[in-house]
Amino acid sequence: VMHLFLLMSLQLSYSISEEVNKGTVVGNIAKDLNLNVQELENRDLRVVSSYSKTYFNVNLRTGNLLVEERIDREELSVLSNPMTAHRIEVNVLDINDNSPAFVENKYFLNISESSLTGERYLLPVAVDADIGSNSVKSYKLSQNEHFSLDVQSGEEHGVSAELVLQKALDREKQSVITLVLTAVDGGKPSRSGTLQIYVNVLDVNDNIPTFSKSLYKVRVLENAIPGTPVIKLNATDLDEGMNGKILYSFIKRGNIDPLNIFDLNSVTGEINVKGRLDYEETPAYEVRVQAVDQGASPRSAHAKLLIEIIDVNDNAPEIAVTSLMTPLKEDAELGTIVALVTVTDKDGGNNGITNCEVVESVPFKLKSNYKNDYSLVVDGPLDRENTSLYNVTITATDEGSPPLSSIRVIIVQVSDVNDNAPRFMEPVINIYVKENSPIGFVIYTISAFDPDLDGNAKLRYRLLDTSRRNIPISSILNINSETGDIISLQSFNYEELKTFQFKVQATDSGVPPLSSNVTVNILILDENDNNPTILAPYSEHGSINSESIPYSAEAGYFVAKIRAVDADSGYNALLIYHLSEPKGNNLFRIGTSTGEIRTKRRMSDNDLKTHPLVVLVSDNGEPSLSATVSIEVVVVESTADIQTQFRHVPIKEDSFSDLNLYLLIAIVSVSVIFLLSLISLIAVRCHRTDGSFSRYSAPMITTHPDGSWSYSKSTQQYDVCFSSDTLKSDVVVFPAPFPPVDAELISINGGDSFTKTQTLPSKEKVVLYLNDKSQCITFLKKKIGYIIWIFHQIVRLFKYPSLDDSCTLGHTKS
Repeated sequence: VMHLFLLMSLQLSYSISEEVNKGTVVGNIAKDLNLNVQELENRDLRVVSSYSKTYFNVNLRTGNLLVEERIDREELSVLSNPMTAHRIEVNVLDINDNSPAFVENKYFLNISESSLTGERYLLPVAVDADIGSNSVKSYKLSQNEHFSLDVQSGEEHGVSAELVLQKALDREKQSVITLVLTAVDGGKPSRSGTLQIYVNVLDVNDNIPTFSKSLYKVRVLENAIPGTPVIKLNATDLDEGMNGKILYSFIKRGNIDPLNIFDLNSVTGEINVKGRLDYEETPAYEVRVQAVDQGASPRSAHAKLLIEIIDVNDNAPEIAVTSLMTPLKEDAELGTIVALVTVTDKDGGNNGITNCEVVESVPFKLKSNYKNDYSLVVDGPLDRENTSLYNVTITATDEGSPPLSSIRVIIVQVSDVNDNAPRFMEPVINIYVKENSPIGFVIYTISAFDPDLDGNAKLRYRLLDTSRRNIPISSILNINSETGDIISLQSFNYEELKTFQFKVQATDSGVPPLSSNVTVNILILDENDNNPTILAPYSEHGSINSESIPYSAEAGYFVAKIRAVDADSGYNALLIYHLSEPKGNNLFRIGTSTGEIRTKRRMSDNDLKTHPLVVLVSDNGEPSLSATVSIEVVVVESTADIQTQFRHVPIKEDSFSDLNLYLLIAIVSVSVIFLLSLISLIAVRCHRTDGSFSRYSAPMITTHPDGSWSYSKSTQQYDVCFSSDTLKSDVVVFPAPFPPVDAELISINGGDSFTKTQTLPSKEKVVLYLNDKSQCITFLKKKIGYIIWIFHQIVRLFKYPSLDDSCTLGHTKS
């Protein structure tokens, strides 16, 4: 808006819109001033402006006031000859061509979360180059739950806005609140500008401590000794953490410093007597106390404390402790003196008579010696492991009115004696060790604990040789006396030693030393370290064994049976038989579990007369071990041509001598005894329960594909196989894992000699090969003494301690 004023008695006022085109007529000055148009040119009418630009001009011919430039300021019109000044007011009419704008597009506001609802925060104003109705008329705030907008309209100062807190802030829920403030002008259509407002919610201490009372009143005896409780202030703060932790303090007022008289525990708020109280000097104390939290911006509260001093018996008993005997051994006897206690009271009469006692439940009591002299003595058993320190509280009370008392705490330490033996966590320890483990290997670490202290709890370990075997345990194992590490001194062989037992003793270093033992069972775990062994009459790979079969043999004809054993146990001793024939020959098969070689089909003219076979016997260990044997099968025309070293047709004797009768009786007797012994052995040993290892598993009966069956437990297995064919018969007995014994393989060959062929330390094996009756009679005639020896060996079977728990009876092949 621009104003031009016409001095003298007239004043002209014009209105024009801003930014109108050049030459626009504002008004006719000559007409409005009642001037003659001819006078305007004669009197040199001109527009005078205080600005460098000329915004208006006058057409002297018509008297019209014209727009020369964009109008922005007041202009002045002047007439000369004579000079006359006229004030002309030009109202520039605004159009809404500018949007409201803020100085900055972002505004940051920090507000404490403790701010109360209703608090106001002044916001920046928007600037609009337009005026009048086109200027800023209102503000709007984006939708939110915490703030509202209060828009204030001033006639002279425009429109302003304040942010009003409607809902309490919580920085833990929302630390930054983003708002949008919109300034809207009054134009049509309206124009607007926005401002991004970021409200940072400050996490402050928003709860003030509050005392339970605004005025505390308490009365204290004037003879209260230092440390006597006066009162415990109680202020609460709803905040948490440091904002809720309150510290109490006195507020000094005037010349009286409360800290000289009273002691205030800043943490607990307990006020105790610190100085000497005297009712005659000061009957009452008025103290101001303060509770301040520990927030970043501490907040405080105040209360008044009125302490009244009561004039009463003002001398409390005094307790003195002398000759304190500490530390005290935990095995101290009843009545042992711990300390001497003396109680004194400066008052006289009844006020000077005191009573002293031990409070709380402790194994001590006061024993009166003379008047106010006492002895603190042991009144119960002491145990350092349960309580190593006692706070013995002694109270002394006079008989004044009211009575005064004092308290003394005596700290009694209890020293350790060696009254606890070392303790093991378990009474029996089972250790499983793989065979062939390296020498020097730590197989286990024994650990015991002692609740005593220092040297009384320092333990040393040693081995106790409790094994029933003749092998000293020190030659097998060693133990680190400090750490309890059990170290192997030799590599274990499961086939020689399956289990053994010993004890470990732990001894402390006390005087006298105490010790305890733990039983240790070492259980050796089997590894597959033994190859299968081929049993007689077939030898292992390196020599050729020969068998004959007739050309007319049917499918399934029995050729031979390979027998093998494995010194290992479990799956490591489970054997599988495989047959290898020359390429293109598919005449024979072998039982994978029985080892029996039989024909698959009848002979044909295209088949060879001689068949070299290789039998591979492998166990089920990891890795698998094996052995091989070679057999040459010869095809003959008839059964009469079959010759074996085991079959011989005796010549029938014409007469039967007395010697033959005796030999026959001897054979029958020995056979009966042998069978009865074997049956008894199997029956007893298969059903006997081993006291040490029977708990590991229940017996189990298993059938096999070849028709045999087994009776076993997890700790042992016995296989008893019977086979009788036209060529030979045998009995094989062998056990699995536990326990170790020395066993022998006994073989009776068809010849004249009787030999002990092999020693197998880890299994019991007895193999008897008996030829036909004629060979047996011939053998008995020459070597009858050996039959008695055989009977002796059979009796020895009863001495083996490990033929138990299970057996397997193979099915008879014939």
